[in-house]
Order: sequence, then structure tokens, then C-alpha cells
Amino acid sequence: MTSSIIFEPQYPRFKERKRWFHVFIYTIFLTAGQPAATLLGRLYFDRGGKSKWIIAFTQSAGFPILIPLLFYLPKQKHAKLINIPHNLVSSETKPKPSTLFFLYMAFGLLITGNDLMYSYGLLYLPLSTYALICATQLGFNAIFSFFLNSQKFTALIINSIVLLTVSVSLLAISDDSEEIVGLPRKKHVLGFFFTLAASAIYSLHHSLVQLCFEKVLKSETFSAVLHMQLYPSMVATFACVVGLFASGEWKTLENEMKGFENGSVSYVMTLIWIAVSWQISAIGTLGLIFEVSSLFSIVIGTLEFPISPILAVIVFHDKINGVKVVALLLAIWGFLSYMYQHYVDEQKAKEDRNDALKV
Repeated sequence: MTSSIIFEPQYPRFKERKRWFHVFIYTIFLTAGQPAATLLGRLYFDRGGKSKWIIAFTQSAGFPILIPLLFYLPKQKHAKLINIPHNLVSSETKPKPSTLFFLYMAFGLLITGNDLMYSYGLLYLPLSTYALICATQLGFNAIFSFFLNSQKFTALIINSIVLLTVSVSLLAISDDSEEIVGLPRKKHVLGFFFTLAASAIYSLHHSLVQLCFEKVLKSETFSAVLHMQLYPSMVATFACVVGLFASGEWKTLENEMKGFENGSVSYVMTLIWIAVSWQISAIGTLGLIFEVSSLFSIVIGTLEFPISPILAVIVFHDKINGVKVVALLLAIWGFLSYMYQHYVDEQKAKEDRNDALKV
């Protein structure tokens, strides 16, 4: 009976540095792709775009550019599969096709709803406000991780949740309205709650994916992570096409393209680059999930939120009033608090591994 065994690397320090170099590259992908996609989405609406479904569509429709990665994947198993007999890896740990179909469908529909609500947020909110509300992903992720992934609450995590909650509350109750010109206050509030709900769903998605890897898929190869991105994206793309036709928005696309401020070519290229940017972000997300964890991935993803308000001021001339400055500082403080907790956890895990080796 053959076994799937992974030997310890001959040069562990080199191996660790190589791993963190990969983490650095994936971090660049995520922190570059996500703000670019967000800025381009806001640009689409500012230049005359109106379709919420087409923006939701672009957030998943770029998945074909990930397919080549399927042919560039290491075949070895993750360290958790050390010394597991090969026949057990291929049979007992492999879920049924019907289970996979259900998972991919469920995650795809979850992504569809999440993408649509984010589209409403981009349409009805200034980008800087939108980005600050999205910072609540950290707080939501802490809550979902506690119930679904056995995440422990610490003083630093609680501090992060409180700061992020206060940050968003300041934006919600602020009377210094920053609505987009031509939009009533009602739609501004609607955009606020849609963005808040989308942040909660995004965090829930990450926690559920981690839970599925641990309890259902029981595999931590990069191909398994990639499949979890590809197949739900296919479902989400199809669902967005159905929504586009069911809502009747498809009828307005031709006139929308002709009336786009920078011309039809700019319209098409904007949508293409939104789709590409989201997939660059997805590659970064997948890589961080594979190299570290889904929790680390969502923490790094929040680096967008201090960046986007600054870019919004430069590109879209959003206002930076006193309330927004305070909200931004609180959001950054909450982020740093969360990151420091992750650093403490990493150091403790490293010490535990060293103690185990000495025994």
C-alpha cells in the first residue's frame, strides 16, 4: 500500500523565506487588484453606466483567466496529509460529486447576491464612504470565525470590532451629507445598508469556505482552492446573466454604451478591466488562502480601505470632511489591532512548534 508522504525540506529557512516571498507577491495582487476594480466600478457609474447587474457580472465573469493555473499546480498534498495512505486520500477524503455540485451552486449564488449588493453600494455611495463601510468585513469575519471556525475572541479582536463599528456608525449618522449629485438621501441610505450587508456576506463566504475545506473537502491543495473559485464563479456569472435579462437591464445596454462619457470603446474596456482586476484580486486571495489562511487573506484584503478613500479624493474629488477623517483613522486603528493579533497568534504557533520539536 502506497503512502502520500511529504518530507521536511532540507533547508527550512530558505523554504520559509520562499513561502513569505510568495505571500508578498499574492499580497501585491490582492491590494492592487481590489482597489483598481473598485475604482473602475465607480468610474463606470460616474461616466454614465447604470446597470447594477452588469457590474455584478464583471466581478465573476473574468474567471476564464484563472483556468491556465490549473495546468501549473503542484501535485503534492499539504502538510496536513503527511503519512495518510494514498487510497484513503483518494477515496475516504474525497467528497461525492453531488456534494461538490451543491457546494459550488450554493457558493455561486451567495457570490451573486454579494456582488449585486456591492454594485448598489458603488452606485449610491461616494467611493471613500463605500470603502470605509467595507472595512466592517474584519468585524463580521471575527464573529463568523468565532461560530464557524473556532476563532477565539481576544481583547485586540474585540477592540478591532468596536472601532470598526464606531467608524461605520459615524458615517451612518453623519448629517454632513455626501450624496452623489442627483441622488436623493433615501438612495444614499439604501447604498449604505446594501454595502454593509455585502460586507457581512463576504465575511460569511470566507468562513464557510474555510469550514468546507476542513470538514467537507478535507484537502488543502492549491487546485482545490482554485476549484472553489472557478466553479462558483461560473454559477455566479450565469446567475448574473439571468438577472440581467430578467430585470430588463439588457435592453438599456446599447444606449448606455453609446452614451458613455468617454465613448463605446472606453465603455467596453472599462468593463473588461473591471473583470480582469477582480480576477487579479482573486489570484491574490487564493494564494494567501493556500500559503497562510482564509483569515489572513481577508485581513490583507482590508488594506484596500485606507487606500481607496485617498484614491477617491484624487480621482473623483470626493470630500474629506472631519467625520470621514475620524472614521478613517478609527478604521485604520481597528485594522492594525486585528493585524497585531494575527502577529501574536503566529508567534505563539511558532513557539509551540519549536517546543514540540524539543520534546
